[in-house]
Amino acid sequence: MAPALFPGFRDERFRVEGHEVAAWVGGSGPPLLLLHGYPQTRALWHKVAPRLARRFTVVAADLRGYGDSGKPESGPGHAGYSKRAMAADPAALMQALGHPRYFLAGHDRGGRVAHRLAMDYSERVLRVAVLDIAPTLAMYEQTTEAFARAYWHWFFLILPKPQPERMLGADPIGYLRFKISQGRAGLAPFAPEALAEYERCFTPESIHTMCEDYRAAATIDLVHDRADRDAGRKLSMPLLALWGAHGVVEHCFKPLDEWRRVADDVRGSALPAGHYLPEEVPDLVADEFESFFK
Repeated sequence: MAPALFPGFRDERFRVEGHEVAAWVGGSGPPLLLLHGYPQTRALWHKVAPRLARRFTVVAADLRGYGDSGKPESGPGHAGYSKRAMAADPAALMQALGHPRYFLAGHDRGGRVAHRLAMDYSERVLRVAVLDIAPTLAMYEQTTEAFARAYWHWFFLILPKPQPERMLGADPIGYLRFKISQGRAGLAPFAPEALAEYERCFTPESIHTMCEDYRAAATIDLVHDRADRDAGRKLSMPLLALWGAHGVVEHCFKPLDEWRRVADDVRGSALPAGHYLPEEVPDLVADEFESFFK
């Protein structure tokens, strides 16, 4: 699949934190780590990465619990899928690849992992971009009826196991297609090869670990985020926030205001898209990244 979706990239597998992390690596220049969101895989970046590879050494990694990366047990309190634990994987991956300092971008869940990675490994992250999210703590503390209706999956996936897993397992492909097609563009932005990759990786095992990701976000991640807030810890590196003008984040939150509560140097804007920016408006995302990570 790499030649079709990521021409010129190589499929790398590394043993980190006791399990495997999968990544596509290509290009040359300053290192740029790309992290995907739910319910997708590193294939999310296939329209953006080849262009970025002209200027950067691009590393598109599967998050813990997603795609071809390992799916370790969560352990007590969902700690194994805290964003702190999930961020440790790509941090170790970049060290293994010989990149002690790098640029970082994340979409959706990958943006939340990027936020924690930049907080916990601030000396390694030169600049960070987050796509179509506000900080997790802000989104939970400011939940409204409109947000809960639009992001119903946040509150469904955190139900105790095995109920969400059992229900999604009844028709996993039907659910996945329904979930990603809820935006104004429907399924149109998703290339058949990328959609096939998301479907291949939406297995019973990954459905469980994805639920653990969301359960951690509603519990232990909030503990970590509140500890940062109480201690006055903020991101010191420049942060770029991009979000969809036709999406939920635009309608329910003030992204720049919220990111300025947790970071010192924030800029960004809405793009003419829904949630899946790298697949809906890849050229605009690449333009923004090339300018910000120059």
